[in-house]
Amino acid sequence: MPKRTPSEPKTPDPSPTPKILQFKVWLIGLSPIIWRRVQVPDAMMLRELHGVLQVAMGWEGIHLFQFTLRAKPFGSLELAARSPDVALSELCLRQGTRFCYEYDFNGPWEHEVRLERRHEAYPGRRYPICLDGDGSCPPEDCGGVPGFLARREAWTAPETSQEFAVLADFVDQLALKRSTGASIDADAIDQVREAIERLEVRQSWQGKPFSRKDVNTRLSKTEYLNLMHQQW
Repeated sequence: MPKRTPSEPKTPDPSPTPKILQFKVWLIGLSPIIWRRVQVPDAMMLRELHGVLQVAMGWEGIHLFQFTLRAKPFGSLELAARSPDVALSELCLRQGTRFCYEYDFNGPWEHEVRLERRHEAYPGRRYPICLDGDGSCPPEDCGGVPGFLARREAWTAPETSQEFAVLADFVDQLALKRSTGASIDADAIDQVREAIERLEVRQSWQGKPFSRKDVNTRLSKTEYLNLMHQQW
């Protein structure tokens, strides 16, 4: 009988390239629009996407959250929603699919999320990643859209112009007194200091400025894994 040659071991198939989902998310009810564009692996859990959106938008993860997909809620246990521990790949999202992401139900803050495209992961690129965005994130616990709009308009209120007038007047007096060698009045310095403090408060009402670099630094440090559970 002919000798049987041992079969050569099969070479294992190379690992498949991870699939990437690109989402655009924006806050509903605000103009100009506050939005972000992120890319995440489709193996990511919906709870992890919550953490990514928290980092990308600039939220602090201190309130309840909920996704609504095809009329089904996924989110915080306290909301009696379905568990968000489900992979994005299992949701069978089609390109163009839109769904709602809610955060802080005392606000509330409603975000619309749209799946823009899907593709294979680019070699050497780390995910998740924020590609783009615009608009400052509203401060936490500011009263939702109405409260934020009221605070944002405060920057153009007459009181703000008065604060700038105090600063401009002080600069004029400073230039004059330096030319004459006169000393600077202590009361004027106190008025300037108080005006600057009030301006800083009003500036904080405008929200947290968006920085793609800062967002991606935080994502690379996996801060989203902490924020996806952080609430009280």
